[in-house]
Amino acid sequence: MPVASTVEPLSYRRPTPPPRRRLWLVPLIAAVVLVALIAAALVRAETKTMPYLVVHRVVPKTVKLPGRPFKPAWPSEGEATVGVEGVGSLGSTGGQEPVPIASVAKVMTAYLTLKKFPLAPGEEGFHVRISQAQVDEERDRVALDQSTITVRKGEVLSERQLLEALMLPSANNIAALLAVHGGGSIEAFVAQMNATAKELGMSQTTYTDPSGFEASTVSTARDQVKLARVAMRDPTFAEIVAKPSTRLPVVGTVLNYNGLVGHDGYVGIKTGSDEAAGGCLLFAKRMTVAGKTFTVLGAIFGQREGELVSAALAGADALAGSVADAVKNRVVVPAGTTVMTLENADGNRVKVKTVRPLREVGWPGKKATVHLSIGKPRRSAAAGERLGTLMVRGAGGVQRTPVVAAGSLGEPSLGWRLQHLP
Repeated sequence: MPVASTVEPLSYRRPTPPPRRRLWLVPLIAAVVLVALIAAALVRAETKTMPYLVVHRVVPKTVKLPGRPFKPAWPSEGEATVGVEGVGSLGSTGGQEPVPIASVAKVMTAYLTLKKFPLAPGEEGFHVRISQAQVDEERDRVALDQSTITVRKGEVLSERQLLEALMLPSANNIAALLAVHGGGSIEAFVAQMNATAKELGMSQTTYTDPSGFEASTVSTARDQVKLARVAMRDPTFAEIVAKPSTRLPVVGTVLNYNGLVGHDGYVGIKTGSDEAAGGCLLFAKRMTVAGKTFTVLGAIFGQREGELVSAALAGADALAGSVADAVKNRVVVPAGTTVMTLENADGNRVKVKTVRPLREVGWPGKKATVHLSIGKPRRSAAAGERLGTLMVRGAGGVQRTPVVAAGSLGEPSLGWRLQHLP
């Protein structure tokens, strides 16, 4: 008989499936991270310190006064130079080689006399009693066809009267008298003349006598204007050379050889004429421009067309008159002139322009220096915002105008900021 099995049958167990993965979370998390990064980038871009606007200067440092370039009415012979005190020089013509200057040399004699014996307004200064030797000397000079004034033994002349006799009727005998009085001797005084010329930068000037009668007393137009500029600062000198005439004790009324003085603004300075020098004139002419007084200062030597002094006067009048007519208060920078541009990091630009015109006293073609001052650095600009000042400083004084933005210029775009995150 079969044997019964004692092994119990195994029970069946259903296998447990593995847990399901939550794959749907991956794109969600990625999206969240991306949004967070974008948000952080946007926040950083918005809070990023923006670069300053870049300034590009457009206006040059020097500009020319408008109009056709001006050329003075230079003489056709000899040499000349001219300028306007406080405005500038118009240059020279004729080579500027040392030439005889005749009685123009007396300017140095007068200058040194006043330097050693200053005269205040209304004062007469030292006095000199005329000796017989000085009377005889004057007669000798007349015999040599020199320019003199008659003197009388025992006559007393003051320093002021002596300077008037020296500068108006151009008395050679008075030049010698002043030289001896101021230097002890003519030789010593001439040495002082040359030393002073050297101090004033008159490098092409040589004095051999105090009157200019000797042809070896030579100079240039430029050198003599250097002296005139300094001499005219002495109010007594300027007062004397501006006199059309004066009255002296013995000779009575004497006229200034410079017939221009007293007309059309002429206030000096000194004539000179002889065969060696031709007609010469060191001149000064006053004029008013924009409410200010200016002096045309110049020299013209070697004029020989007709009577010598008259030729010098005519040539100087034409030269000085042409300059006076040309000097005006001119607009050198018009209103609305672009002086600079501003550029942001995106490359966008805006112009910055003048609000008012700037003027300068001068002649057409004269250069003026322009100064541009810019305000503190900025990252944006609004239309009409003042961004600096443009200035011209010259003969007409200081002229200023604000410069403003012609349009608005913002900070760089968001795209630029995102591209330039650190």
